[in-house]
Amino acid sequence: MQSTWENVVAFDLSESGVRPVSLRELTKLGFDLEAALDLPLGYSQSNGTIPLRERLAAIYPGATVDHIEVTNGTSEANYLVALALLQPGDEVAMEIPNYMQLWGIPHSLQAPLRTFRLRPEAGWEPDWDEFERAVTPKTRLLYLSNPNNPSGAILSASAMERVVRRCEQTGTILLADEVYLGTELEGERTKSFWGMSPQVVVTSGLSKAYGIPGVRIGWIVGPPSLIETCWSQHDYLTICPNKLSDLVARVAVTAENREYLYARTRSILRANLPLLRDWVASFGGLLELNEPRAGAMALVRYHADVPSRELCERIRVEQSTLVVPGAHVGLEGYLRIWYGGAPEYLREGLRRVGVVLSEVSRGAVPKV
Repeated sequence: MQSTWENVVAFDLSESGVRPVSLRELTKLGFDLEAALDLPLGYSQSNGTIPLRERLAAIYPGATVDHIEVTNGTSEANYLVALALLQPGDEVAMEIPNYMQLWGIPHSLQAPLRTFRLRPEAGWEPDWDEFERAVTPKTRLLYLSNPNNPSGAILSASAMERVVRRCEQTGTILLADEVYLGTELEGERTKSFWGMSPQVVVTSGLSKAYGIPGVRIGWIVGPPSLIETCWSQHDYLTICPNKLSDLVARVAVTAENREYLYARTRSILRANLPLLRDWVASFGGLLELNEPRAGAMALVRYHADVPSRELCERIRVEQSTLVVPGAHVGLEGYLRIWYGGAPEYLREGLRRVGVVLSEVSRGAVPKV
């Protein structure tokens, strides 16, 4: 749905990162544009250049360049891990709600999928009974996102320990998608799963917390044997990351620039979240805002007997505005709304969504 309509509608509130950094801004952080103009545009190193992998390894204690595979975005990182690990009949577990990529991939690889819910009434901690039924000795791979897409929730330290211990008991590989680490609105930075167990593999990238989605740089951090297999898969999938993107990433992931970009992201989110709060409050009980702890999108629950897909289609058709139906992330009765853009863009997009919500609350018949 997003790929079909996001570049067609007047207002896209289906996004999930902050407004992107420009090339000019990156030059102020040390990107040498003049030198890049003379760069021969050949193939780059297919698993990421050594300078980039060295800088990424420095983020993850105990990692070396052999623990790192650079990919075309975090989505490719997740995909490569699944390709490397799964055979027909292997079981996969994942939390719901979630980024649904790892819901689809197991189906294509003939790997049965089991899910467990994160419970909003319990601060988005897992339903542990469902979790233990989903993660068994037959489970080859467990996928979760932390901070979570779309709830913006962050697992507690005790929950993280419980997840890791279960994976060690069952021999399951834990794939922790940490692309939103660094987008926390308040408080301490989210703890990485990296280093908690040899069973852990982490993926991340520049798209969300860094605000640089257009260069399509992601990475896998994992055991060297798995990384080597992912590298082989990568060679036959997209061959290598973009050569210019590798240069940009080397600048972005240095310690100083990483902190600057994380702070930029937090500043955007802190400024925009009150706009979303006020908009939700203006509906007098029709809507409930799930306050995100991290991330550039928020779940908004609506109290109306309309399926979320139908509601979002009305918003798209009648107001040329795109939002994500809760059904697409495993949580019916919600809308996932982006709040990481420019304030004036967000205000107008929300106004348009509100037109349809007001009609729904009055029982208005959709336009023909």
